[in-house]
Amino acid sequence: MKFQDLLAYKKSFELSMLIFKTTKTFPIEEKYSLTDQIRRSSRSVSANIAEASRKIRYKKHFILKLTDSDAENAETQAWLEYSFACKYISEELFSELTTKSLEIGKLINYMINNPDKFS
Repeated sequence: MKFQDLLAYKKSFELSMLIFKTTKTFPIEEKYSLTDQIRRSSRSVSANIAEASRKIRYKKHFILKLTDSDAENAETQAWLEYSFACKYISEELFSELTTKSLEIGKLINYMINNPDKFS
């Protein structure tokens, strides 16, 4: 299976692109802090899923990379909270992006708990 076919990958890639577009409107003084951090963490979610897919032969390594992906997803949620608190995003957008991130977390955790279904 190609990693691009995994639902968790597709949804996390989509979320990172939404975050990229959203952060284009952030203040310039956030370029090397909040903007950079949220872009990097959101991109790491899908990147770690891609890496995990290549380690499926080694169940513990597969789970470890997925755990890294889940951690990056949680970090992204924290940066979304900062973005909302700083009034860079609306409550509606915050809710939409957070909901997508929570869904991705459920997909990742399903993969962690059921690694044999992905080999």
